[in-house]
Amino acid sequence: MPNAAPDPSWRDLDDAVRLAPHADPDLRDTKGAHLFPDRDAADARLARDVDAINALQDRLWAERRRALLVVLQGMDTSGKDGTVRGVFNATGPLGVTVTPFGRPSEAEMAQDYLWRVHKAVPPRGAIGIFNRSHYEDVLVARVRKLAPLDDVEKRYAQINAFEKHLAENGVTILKFMLNISKDEQKERLQERLDDPKKRWKWNAGDLEDRKLWGAYMDAYAIALKRCSTAHAPWRVIPADHKWRRNALIAAIVRGVLEEMDPQYPDVPWKPEDFRIE
Repeated sequence: MPNAAPDPSWRDLDDAVRLAPHADPDLRDTKGAHLFPDRDAADARLARDVDAINALQDRLWAERRRALLVVLQGMDTSGKDGTVRGVFNATGPLGVTVTPFGRPSEAEMAQDYLWRVHKAVPPRGAIGIFNRSHYEDVLVARVRKLAPLDDVEKRYAQINAFEKHLAENGVTILKFMLNISKDEQKERLQERLDDPKKRWKWNAGDLEDRKLWGAYMDAYAIALKRCSTAHAPWRVIPADHKWRRNALIAAIVRGVLEEMDPQYPDVPWKPEDFRIE
């Protein structure tokens, strides 16, 4: 039998999905068939990467010097919750936070739009996962006209400055745009109607956003181009296949954590100085 193809390196995968600073994104490929063409290999790689992420997170938590922020952004049904389950469920709950950003409360509306986001940034030693994020304030706000266009236009530079501030203060930022097709979204929305176990996820408001698909894609293209920076580049993840989406994100998260190389701290004592009776 011929030898199996070697696993692609995480750097090769990252190069394929990472958007260069201020480059125009290509959102046409929602399948990524050239990335992990074999599902069995992708599933096996995912299992290994998930275990490695767990071990690396333990070291990051023990070190307590830096943090990792994972931003998951995408259209409804693109798989934000599924990514959290598929990539981070094996990671110990100590040192991992997940923050979903829905409609802001009255108290949050009384503050600047980044106020609630900054409060949720993970502390040193933690992995923080944003399910939606501050990008809602240039996506939904732009499409739904929830803020004056002049205000929205200012926010791209403000977001870049905010993320640069985080990066310069020990927070590594991984931003993933889960790129799903309109046809695949239709199938997943239909599943929520057909499957009694998924009906709790149904939101009729999703149909209104679906009618604005083209406007949302335009808003995403603007946000990705203006806010893919050297300190916080966007990764555009083909998301029509859940297994490939999870394998890609897990490989990149593991690779970045290995590059961060967190270390268990030295202790100011010797084990032999203690005796347990």
